[in-house]
Parts: sequence; structure tokens; C-alpha cells
Amino acid sequence: MNPLGGVLSRYPGPRAEISTHRDWPWWRRVLPVIASHRVSFVAAVVLSLASLVFQTLVPNELSRAVNVVVTGRGSLHGAVELTLLLGILAGVTGLLSRQYLYRTAFDVEADLRSLIYEHLTSLSFSFYDRVQSGQLISRANSDIRSVQMYSTFAPLIVVQSLIGVLAFWFMLAINVTLALVAMIVMPILYVVGLKMRQVLFPISWITQARLADVATLVDENVNGVRVVKAFAQEEAEINRMADAAERVAWAYETDARIRGRWSPWVQNLPQVAIALVLGVGGEMVIHAQLTVGAILAFTAYLVMLQAPFMMLGQLVMMGQRAKASAERIFEVLDETPDITDRPGARDLDSARGEVEFDHVHFAYRDDVPVLRDVTLHIGAGERVALVGATGSGKTTVARLLTRFYDPLGGVIRIDGLDIADLTLHSLRRLVGVVTDDAFLFSVSVRDNIAYARPNAADDDDVVAAARAAGADGFIRDLPLGYDTVIGERGYTLSGGQRQRLAIARTLLANPPILVLDDATSAIDVHVETAIHDALDSLLEHRTTLIIAHRVSTIALADRVIVLDEGRISAQGSHEDLLASSELYRRILAQADAEDRS
Repeated sequence: MNPLGGVLSRYPGPRAEISTHRDWPWWRRVLPVIASHRVSFVAAVVLSLASLVFQTLVPNELSRAVNVVVTGRGSLHGAVELTLLLGILAGVTGLLSRQYLYRTAFDVEADLRSLIYEHLTSLSFSFYDRVQSGQLISRANSDIRSVQMYSTFAPLIVVQSLIGVLAFWFMLAINVTLALVAMIVMPILYVVGLKMRQVLFPISWITQARLADVATLVDENVNGVRVVKAFAQEEAEINRMADAAERVAWAYETDARIRGRWSPWVQNLPQVAIALVLGVGGEMVIHAQLTVGAILAFTAYLVMLQAPFMMLGQLVMMGQRAKASAERIFEVLDETPDITDRPGARDLDSARGEVEFDHVHFAYRDDVPVLRDVTLHIGAGERVALVGATGSGKTTVARLLTRFYDPLGGVIRIDGLDIADLTLHSLRRLVGVVTDDAFLFSVSVRDNIAYARPNAADDDDVVAAARAAGADGFIRDLPLGYDTVIGERGYTLSGGQRQRLAIARTLLANPPILVLDDATSAIDVHVETAIHDALDSLLEHRTTLIIAHRVSTIALADRVIVLDEGRISAQGSHEDLLASSELYRRILAQADAEDRS
């Protein structure tokens, strides 16, 4: 089982990465992924080529059979049997080719999805601060599908276009003059193809971008449906979606107009060639310069020659959409994380839990500092409450301690070691964070609690953590108890219930350093008291940073630190600060008023 309760996939993961050479054409960057499935891909191409060879041999046999009938010399049996055999071979090889091709296509698509998802998990919070989730969803779905279709099907279309080369070779063998007549339209088709490529790329980019805008709106409205309904803004959101849908419709209509203007040239110019061949070839037959069978075979080859021309238009259109999609995907894959392991970073498997902020400065934007020269020492096993007005930098302290962001100045240490010298994986196993906005997955309660230790936690561990977080009681009242599947993001539960599950999940991870970031803000005061009684023993010998505003939560701490506009304003015991800090009294009074309201 995986951390979310599903069956582990047998998918082995991508075998190759997309090339990092940003100056290369997009298809060269994707090529390593396709090459990693070269066996099935080459099999598809070879079998497709074999099928085409068998197809091009059929008109030759047909020509021989017609000449036998016309002249009355020879036997039809051999020609019929060989034609039948060639048809069967063409069908079988074509069928096998498609099976290998689809296997390659879906494997490549799976690899591309895995690569972009793996990369997304490696990117820093600063990336997600500026990118809309709907844009990412679109690039991981429709854009990848466009790239996959072109990357795997385009080579096959090119191979199938070779039927035109083979057909033309047979046409030359029949009559050179007639073959040249048939190729008169080729220069025109080449110019048309170039023009199509020029005009299709911009609209392809616009279409994919506007589809991403729609995905963003859908994502926001699904996740924010409670806010939309609470403010009765359904009509406004419908209008926003209608506007976005109209922009997509305009892009599709423009794309259709472009295709409608140029595709007929690609598809119908070969018909002109057929008319020329029938006219010139008919004269040759009349003057006994060509046999009936030859002109019949020539016409059949000319029909085969049409397929590549028709595919040419499709290939150009697919190519421009794939290019636009690939560039949008590369915008994500070419992002580099701001927070990475330093060269030589070490794993820290255990820690006493001593935390030190040494002259730390931080700002999300250069012109708005959030923390200003913060120096703070928390002893191993000490419980410290961090109190301050909204925007004073309390949550930022927690984010810096887990290296969600790096300070712009100063150093943060755990047990005397600069956290930048520790691997991110080991650091985040040492520091457990429970936020006020508890995120839960749409799986069972048990799987949500066991998320931090999916393979190590048994049912007794899960229940023990739930009891410590004051969650066992309401869990057992759920329809299926610990097996109850909660709704997306946990919205089928109350805010307090979600927070208790989040606390249980973090306690099960058993980190030596625990950050409670307003972790009980949505919990009833009486329930909170019971949780605190359970937490009191669990927090022993565990370094705990409590970001809070309630007196009941602050009471868990040995020491209180007051932040004011990113600076430490005061620190001491709760009683001392009540007596000495006007700011502290004002913060508590405001919090009490909010709780009463």
C-alpha cells in the first residue's frame, strides 16, 4: 500500500530525462524519453514500413492480372494468390505496428507526466507563490498529450509518407514522363506547408494558454466553492467562466479558419495531379504507348501518393500545437528550485532539538522586510510560544526553520549545525509542523494520520496518535471509523476535526522539534484543554515552538517571545510579560475579543 491507501503501481518510473539544452529544438529535448522506449518504437516503425512495402506491391500484381485478362495470355491464379498474400501480410504487419506504437505512446506519456510531477515536487515555495495551479494542471495534462501524440505519431506518419516515395519509384518504373506530370503540384504543396506552419504556431500557443486559463478557473471554483456560495457569487463566476470559454472558442474558431483556408490546398492539389495523369495517360493508352494494366497500376500508386499529402497537413498542424505545448512544459521543467541541498550536505538522523536564529533577516519581497535581525535561542526540550500581531512574522519563523525559504541574512542552526548544511529530507523529518490550515487527503482517516510513516505505523500507533490529538472520539463516531474516507481536502469534517487529525499525523511522525502554528485555532476551547492535557506529556523532552494567540495554548510554553513588525519586542514568562509588556497585553486582549465574537 502507498501512503494514500492505494495499491502501489508497477510503473517503474521514467527511464530518461528531458534534455537540459535549452537552445535545442523542442523535439531534440524530448528525444531521450522516446529513445528510452526504442525497442517498441523501432518495432512499430519497422513493421509499419514492412506493411507499406506490401501495400505498394499490390498494384504491380493487379497490373499483371489486368494485362493477363486483356491479352488472354497467362494464368490469373498466381496473381490472385500473391495479391491475397500481400494483403494479409500488409494487414498483419500494420496491426502489430499500431500495437507497438500505442504502447510506446502511452509509455512516453506516462514518463512525461512523471517527469513534470517529480520536477514540481522539487520546486521551492517561491515558484508556487507566483504560478496558478490551473496552469500547472493544464501543462501536465493537455500539453503533455499534444507533445506525446506528435512525438510518437509524427515519425510513423513520416514512415507512412514513404509509401509516396515507393509509389513514385514504381511510377517512374512504369513511365517517367507520366510520373513527372504527377509531381507538377509538389512545389505548390511545399509552399503551402511552409505557410501553414507559420500561421498555425501563434494560434496554437494562444489556444493552449487559454485552455490553461479555463483549468485555473475550474480549479479555483471547485476548491473555493464554499466561498463562492457564501458570498452568492455563482452568477459572477459563471460569467467569468463564460468569458474564458468564449476566449477559447475564439482561438478554436481562428484555428479552424486557418485550417479551412489551407487544408483544402493540401488535400485537393493531388486531385489535380490525378486529372493530369488520366488525361496524359489516357492519350498514351490510346496510342499504345502504355498498357491498360499499367495505367490502372499508375492510378493506384497515385492514390497512394495522396495519403502523404493529406498527412502533411495533419503533421504540420500537430507539430505546431506540439511545439507550443512543449515550450509551455519547458517553462516549468526549466525552473530551478531556490532551496536545494548544498554540496556535501549531511543527513542528521537524530537531534537533541536545540534551535538558534542568529541575526536572521528575511523578506518575501525586497522592499518589504518580514523578519529584521532576529536572534533567538531555544534550548533542547524547551517549549516556546511565539506571539505577535498579524503580519509580525510568526509563521515565517516556522517556514525558515524547515527551509521552505532561506533567510536573506543570518544563520539558523539545529544542535549547532547550520540547517543549510543538512539535507532537506533529514531536516524536514526532524521538524514537524502543524499549520492552522490543515490539509487532508481524500482517503481514509487512518491513511491521513499514517501519512508521515506509511510503512512503519501500525493501527495501534495510529490510534495512539489520534487519542493524543483528541481525535479518537469523533473518529469512532464516523460511519466507518478509521476506515471512513473523508472528502477532498477534508471538507466533510469541521475545522477543529481537521486540525486534530493534522496534529495526530505530526505526532505519529514523532519529530524531535515540533512547530504548532495556530494548530488549535479552530478547536473549541474545552476540546483544546483536553488536547493540551494529552500533549503535555508528549511534549516532554521535545523542543516545541508554539505560534499562538490563545492564553490556553500559550500556557503550554515555558517561555513567551513577542514579535513586533519582524523584531523580538519582549520575552519572558506569561506572567512577567503581562506585567511588563503593553503590546503583549494588547495582543491577548484582541485575541480574546476575536474568540468571543
